Amino acid sequence: HYSGLEEAVYRNIQACKELAQTTRTAYGPNGMNKMVINHLEKLFVTNDAATILRELEVQHPAAKMLVMASHMQEQEVGDGTNFVLVFAGVLLELAEDLLRMGLSVSEASYSLITVIEGYEKACKKALEILPDLVCCSAKNLRDVEEVASLLHTSVMSKQYGNERFLAKLIAQACVSILPDSGHFNVDNIRVCKIVVSGAGISASSVLHGMVFKKETEGDVTSVKDAKIAVYSCPFDGMITETKGTVLIKNAEELMNFSKGEENLMDLQVKAIADSGANVVVTGGKVADMALHYANKYNLMLVRLNSKWDLRRLCKTVGATALPRLTPPTLEEMGHCNSVYLSEVGDTQVVVFKHEKEDGAISTILIRGSTDNLMDDIERAVDDGVNTFKVLTRDKRLVPGGGATEIELAKQITSYGETCPGLDQYAIKKFAEAFEAIPRALAENSGVKANEVISKLYAVHQEGKKNVGFDIEAEAAAVKDMLEAGVLDTYLGKFWGIKLATNAAVTVLRVDQIIMAKPAGGPKPPSGKKDWDEDQND
Repeated sequence: HYSGLEEAVYRNIQACKELAQTTRTAYGPNGMNKMVINHLEKLFVTNDAATILRELEVQHPAAKMLVMASHMQEQEVGDGTNFVLVFAGVLLELAEDLLRMGLSVSEASYSLITVIEGYEKACKKALEILPDLVCCSAKNLRDVEEVASLLHTSVMSKQYGNERFLAKLIAQACVSILPDSGHFNVDNIRVCKIVVSGAGISASSVLHGMVFKKETEGDVTSVKDAKIAVYSCPFDGMITETKGTVLIKNAEELMNFSKGEENLMDLQVKAIADSGANVVVTGGKVADMALHYANKYNLMLVRLNSKWDLRRLCKTVGATALPRLTPPTLEEMGHCNSVYLSEVGDTQVVVFKHEKEDGAISTILIRGSTDNLMDDIERAVDDGVNTFKVLTRDKRLVPGGGATEIELAKQITSYGETCPGLDQYAIKKFAEAFEAIPRALAENSGVKANEVISKLYAVHQEGKKNVGFDIEAEAAAVKDMLEAGVLDTYLGKFWGIKLATNAAVTVLRVDQIIMAKPAGGPKPPSGKKDWDEDQND
């Protein structure tokens, strides 16, 4: 029999364990894909934990704590969300083992506090040890080859087999727009997906500038030294709010009827052209008459239906979106080097080429046969770009493939043996939790996990800190991760350990879940309608 406190804690731990188990089988390059169907019945096929969690509707409040920690990792680092989930899930699983080791009811609360204190001590120690495990640092973030080699690991976990090609593309895009100040903005890398039957991922490319899957509306298809007027309204004449009836008596009146509207439209478009603008971007429909006058005054016309695209373009070229067809001032106009219509495969695209220092944008054109495949590649690109951003903040790297985790486990176990008191058991369990990462990599690769972990411990006892699990070997094998180029970012590992421990400790501190909902019980009788009316009516 468990006390109420223990029962509540066990229920919370169970919910978190089930969530962690869902993404554990998706960990690493050989991880299985999950087919997720969200509340809108949209289908996702991916092994990206951030996407899986975003589309799942997690109901249990304790499991939501793990989801929040994973989202925090996504915001802070942009990668390593699955590490947070798996590690936090194992920490809670091992905490449950400690609580089941025969503690009496009166000691339940005390034992929980001991476990929490042990975990917090071990986490602090792990973050102290981590800087000593750094194996190398990025030397030159403007060298495409070097950056591509550093992005391999991040891309490999999502697109195993295509990582070299994709890492090269991401590196080219990131290096081309890295400003001298070093402040890299991930929003400056855009992804444009084009479905092409017969063309695989290898047909993908990088274009400098902003690319839209659109055709130009008018006759002008290319403009150099573009001055851009952006309108959020339709490119059309003004329509009156009230309806009116016009009585036309003869042919002359019919001829003159539309002339006034034509003259007004002519004046509006001419005013825009006279302001110096040579490209017009509109967020609404384009009227035939307006299109005629745009061609007459040599204005290039591009229509973007998405408000999000319109806002992004304004930010890129430095324009202000105008709500009415008024001529823009110099401050409201945007500028870029050139705007032109191009063709990728058999798809027409409009390219806004922009090479200004602080507003440079690169677009990665992804080619593929299905939307699902390209969505997954986009997620891999997103992780690669975020990894580059992390490297601009901190260039340190630690060995991947479970090497860092096994070394931390070894050193924290030694630290636990030096600690007096009951919290040493929690510290040793924290060290044991690190084994979950190489274990997940081994299990997902179809190799005996215990054999891998024992080999890793044996090698690390000899002082070889950079040796991790070799996922490409058919049997349980280990190799030097630094030589293999399997490297994780220091910041990714730092925040992952910190957030996973915080999430696990928060769940352990909860003894009751109180929800602001009406209490259960029988519903009150609804009663008959119209009970007081006469039956004969």
